Amino acid sequence: MTSKRRGGAFWALHIPGWLLLIYLIYAQGITAFGYEIGVAMGTQEPAERITEVGTAFFYGFAVGDLLTYIPILFFGLLGHFLGKYYGRILLAAALGITIYWPVVCLAALVDARGAAGWNMGNEAPFWIVLSLITAWAVWGLWFILMESKLAQRDSSV
Repeated sequence: MTSKRRGGAFWALHIPGWLLLIYLIYAQGITAFGYEIGVAMGTQEPAERITEVGTAFFYGFAVGDLLTYIPILFFGLLGHFLGKYYGRILLAAALGITIYWPVVCLAALVDARGAAGWNMGNEAPFWIVLSLITAWAVWGLWFILMESKLAQRDSSV
């Protein structure tokens, strides 16, 4: 892999990506082994606050993350870091998921306003963090597409 590929943009993709992976393992991966563990760790909300149906959905997302998102992100980051073609494909897939889930969360946040039992105080931190994650993932997907285009051009020369 050339130093050109390991420039600032490469690291701007990888450093947040690896941090996101660590966060997902901690907040979602562990919870997939038992929702109560996530509640005890403070990464999930108790049923008294979000209902049993809410905990079922949150648990479902934790299991989904453990079985799909976390492995796709891990192998995408690793493969991309190693310069493997599969790394680009898997990382692009993971970035697609990374664009999708903050949009779902923000849409739910908007739709829940005024609902019985909903007591979100200050929404601003959610909007800031989730918007930044979405923007990073959109940019990362664009970066991978441009990187792939450059690799195709270089291989045809």
